[in-house]
Amino acid sequence: MAPPSAFRVSVLVSFSFFLTVLLGFGLPALLNAAMRLLGLPETSVTECIVVSYLLFVMYVAAPRIPRGLMEVKGKAVLITGCDRGFGHALVLRLHQLGFTVFAGCLHKDDGGAGAKELAACHSERIKVLQLDVCSDEQVHRAACFIRDHLEDAQKGLWAVVNNAGVSTFGEVEFTSMDVYKQVSEVNLWGTIRVTKAVLPLIRRAKGRVVNLASMYARMGNAMRSPYCVSKYGVEAFSDCLRYEMKAWGVKVSVVEPGNFIATGILTRDVVANTADKLWAEAPAGVKEDYGKAHFEQQVALMRSYCNSGQKDMSPVLEDIVDAVTSKCPYTRYSPMEPHWWMRLQLMTHLPAALSDLLYF
Repeated sequence: MAPPSAFRVSVLVSFSFFLTVLLGFGLPALLNAAMRLLGLPETSVTECIVVSYLLFVMYVAAPRIPRGLMEVKGKAVLITGCDRGFGHALVLRLHQLGFTVFAGCLHKDDGGAGAKELAACHSERIKVLQLDVCSDEQVHRAACFIRDHLEDAQKGLWAVVNNAGVSTFGEVEFTSMDVYKQVSEVNLWGTIRVTKAVLPLIRRAKGRVVNLASMYARMGNAMRSPYCVSKYGVEAFSDCLRYEMKAWGVKVSVVEPGNFIATGILTRDVVANTADKLWAEAPAGVKEDYGKAHFEQQVALMRSYCNSGQKDMSPVLEDIVDAVTSKCPYTRYSPMEPHWWMRLQLMTHLPAALSDLLYF
């Protein structure tokens, strides 16, 4: 990443100083007011700092509180996007736990390596399906196959994990409408299409809908508008579905991963090929106004993004497993590196004028 400008550094230092002063003087006053309302002795500054730190540790650093586990025996799960990445690894993890897993693979009929590897497990509890989430026909066929191969169709399908997704990048004026449509067709409409197809089975089981969104589903970023638009939509769809499904006993969760390069969704080769296509297809006026130097600088930022992500997928897998198996799953899971988590909190809770100064 490019080094931060002197202005940005000064803003971050000023914000840290302001936050320190605010906590040092405002927090004791706030806690003392609360103590007076409760009829308890007033606290000291030291006690306020200790309480604040303990609350922070409990919220961020403490292990997840056990909330009970569901009985796995006889339950089945549908996962999309199982050719590689999170989906492929999740099939093996849930199968190991005892679930019957319907693994939707985009390239099963093309002899894809991921589908072959899953089929090579030779387990009656792993059923590999050809599934393009953009195809109404394939989604309908998959839903029928699942219904016909459930251990007990009357008990329904326990969970669907909408994992299939694509990513891209490009500034708005370099990005065609076709790209916006293609990304949303997979990430958003694919999620909705699959969910609607199996929702009657999920309702019957009083089961789970788990949707893979992203940290970019709650905070935008330059160069990522097609991806952000699609993932913001996944968040909105999940919220609306959660409200509707509450009466049916169905839990809806969203998983918002940070930058995990192990998925292969955005590699250096993908960045290079996408950059060539963006520049080649950009209108002449846009090329002239932005300039090749600016364009190359933005592409370099995307390459650095590919190099800086996490290789270990286990935080995401653990959160998905928790959403599927816990008796009281969380509404949102945010497996990401600490600096991304802090950025997410600042960008979603600070006034936009201030967060813009910090990051853009």
